[in-house]
Amino acid sequence: MVFSTDYILREQYRDPWNEVRIGKLLEDLDALAGTISVKHCSDDDSTTRLPLLVTASVDKIVLKKPISVNVDLKIVGSAIWVGRSSIEVQLEVIQSTKEGSDTSDSVALTANFIFVARDSKTGKAAPVNRLSPETETEKLLFEEAEARSKLRKRKNVEEKKEIQNGEVNRLEALLAEGRIFCDMPALADRNSILLRDTCLENSLICQPQQRNIHGRIFGGFLMHRAFELAFSTAYAFAGLVPYFLEVDHVDFLRPVDVGDFLRIKSCVLYTEHENSEKPLINIEVVAHVTRPELRSSEVSNTFHFTFTVRPEAKAKNNGFRIRKVVPATEEEARSILERMDADSMQSSKGKKRRYLA
Repeated sequence: MVFSTDYILREQYRDPWNEVRIGKLLEDLDALAGTISVKHCSDDDSTTRLPLLVTASVDKIVLKKPISVNVDLKIVGSAIWVGRSSIEVQLEVIQSTKEGSDTSDSVALTANFIFVARDSKTGKAAPVNRLSPETETEKLLFEEAEARSKLRKRKNVEEKKEIQNGEVNRLEALLAEGRIFCDMPALADRNSILLRDTCLENSLICQPQQRNIHGRIFGGFLMHRAFELAFSTAYAFAGLVPYFLEVDHVDFLRPVDVGDFLRIKSCVLYTEHENSEKPLINIEVVAHVTRPELRSSEVSNTFHFTFTVRPEAKAKNNGFRIRKVVPATEEEARSILERMDADSMQSSKGKKRRYLA
């Protein structure tokens, strides 16, 4: 993207803080990952019927440094792993502020997308072309992606076991705080807030202009809208301008079609105060496909965004403090514990938080 010379393009991507709009960048990442997946599945035979390729999940998107809207950037990516009917694509957003700087220092954002192939007639899983890593780097990326694939398959089973084996004490402790807000609000901790009081919501009808080549709503569009709502939620909660850090694993549970009534709901799930200079705000965004005529509502996506606050904003407010979020219901308490445990599991596997430098 040639921001340095293309004024119109620059203005399309500029946010109020003279940085790139992350939501628009998420759309571009999904589009490029889809193109790479199609290219991987293509061959020289014009009679071959290409499978339907859909975004199954996003493993993680991490912002490593601010992305300026005044400096050119490029997005590079490649398929790094394939299963029988799935492809993992790794993407990097590269922006160098100095000539001749190290490429690794120029990586501003990393993302891993997983696409699955479906037969266009039967809708069943379709096999994809094999991948043969050649260099040491390619082999390492393949092995890491293979490990992530196995982890994803075990994840649901392990999470269910953890819930069944019980975090009764932790659950009760969280609910005890919430009961004080509900039963004795005048005596509640002023440094805490009920989860339900942090919620925001958007609704929209999905339009034809937002569809992909298969006629379904573009996954990048859904991520864009989810990000904008998460950012607004963090802003309203903290009272200071938030700074995006990462998107955790995202599953695309069901397709979203043109004409669907989409309701996107967000809340602050929990906060972290271990680093007082860079407190973390964990936002959950859930997208529901609602069909009023059928009186039905199904979850299509659940997103988990992590924000901190912009250092320059925090520096102007010495008394700034992030509130603790407490649940009012058992369902909310379980959601908080599941998310905290998932983050803790990732940290134990060496996936450290990325903080603003």
